[in-house]
Amino acid sequence: MSAAPARAVAPASVDELAAELRRAAEDGLTVKAVGSGHSFTSTAATRGVQVRPEALTAIRDIDRAAGTVTAESGVRLSQLNAVLAAEGLSLANMGDIMVQTVAGATSTGTHGTGRDSGSMAAQIRGFELVTADGSVLTCSAERNPEVFAAGRIGLGALGVVSAITFAVEPMFLLTAREEPMRFDRVMAEFDQLVAENEHFEFYWFPHTDGCTTKRNNRSQGPAAPVPPLRGWIDDELLSNGVFQAACALGKAVPAAIPGIARVSSRALSARTYTDIAYKVFTSPRRVRFVEMEYAVPREAAVSVIRELKAMVEASDLRVSFPVEVRVAPADDIVLSTASGRDSAYVAVHMYRGSGYQRYFTAVERIMVAAGGRPHWGKIHTRDAEYLSGVYPRFGEFTQLRDRLDPERLFTNSYLRRVLGA
Repeated sequence: MSAAPARAVAPASVDELAAELRRAAEDGLTVKAVGSGHSFTSTAATRGVQVRPEALTAIRDIDRAAGTVTAESGVRLSQLNAVLAAEGLSLANMGDIMVQTVAGATSTGTHGTGRDSGSMAAQIRGFELVTADGSVLTCSAERNPEVFAAGRIGLGALGVVSAITFAVEPMFLLTAREEPMRFDRVMAEFDQLVAENEHFEFYWFPHTDGCTTKRNNRSQGPAAPVPPLRGWIDDELLSNGVFQAACALGKAVPAAIPGIARVSSRALSARTYTDIAYKVFTSPRRVRFVEMEYAVPREAAVSVIRELKAMVEASDLRVSFPVEVRVAPADDIVLSTASGRDSAYVAVHMYRGSGYQRYFTAVERIMVAAGGRPHWGKIHTRDAEYLSGVYPRFGEFTQLRDRLDPERLFTNSYLRRVLGA
């Protein structure tokens, strides 16, 4: 997808940002803020004014007594993690990549996996929001609490987030245990694996019965990172270089994909290592793909995943990317995919340039039947009518949007589809 804004601006302060919003309104132009461009949807696309993040990249404050860090909206997660580590601090949880800006990641509901710790947005303790009339709102559980409840995952529909305050804690170590496991065993032990580990996830390789599991738990240490040569072989050569070649071959010769999948499912052997948290949570992801992800009620996870596997096996689909499964606890954010319910996330991918529509349509049908909620930043076809039925507080968000942006300064085609007019 692409967008051709009428103009692009990169304000370097909140005052400059507010002035740009007022100017856009005077010119009759809509406004969308863009992050790193990681989203697979058009949530940030605009033909009006594009607000770029590169000049809002300051770490404003680290408050050890309060256990918080305040970062401007354009700060990348990689930068934030490096600064926190240098200060002996850490986020409690994060996703498996860190190229996004803090505002982009939280506004679309970016998450990792966690039995007790939730998404990036669930770690927000406050944020600064510039609204359609140029007003600057400071939002927290105590100040503008109704905006805080909705705006932590705001889709860019309520205003432009200029800074975010996250909860942090003393830096900690995680021990990661990665090992192959058969699909039926993962399904039989799924609830136990989730309950016994702080962070559990697995990947199932379509056309096989093979899975790779990953269990991350806090450790007293000492640190024992993956040796550099082993890390290069596993994470760069196999997971990126060889996998890239395998995907390219599968795109050219789809009939070869099941055989490639069988080799891929056995390529990585078991390993255990201990390192600082963000280095365990994140991995390099260099193979390009398109993605759909749905959150389903945790209790529906096993049946949904089994149905997905049966669908692939009964079809003539050829899928080269593994299916990723993660979990998150219920939270209280209005449009969070985990709002009000413990959730399991099922993510499907296709190699970039491959036809994905048939596969994603079939997967989406399964997810919708289970009351699934699509990731806001990943491919899906749901609209406001459907979403209002799976988000009990959907009306709370749209009413707040009506109050903060009655003229729809921040609208675009994506928001019209998922939120309504």
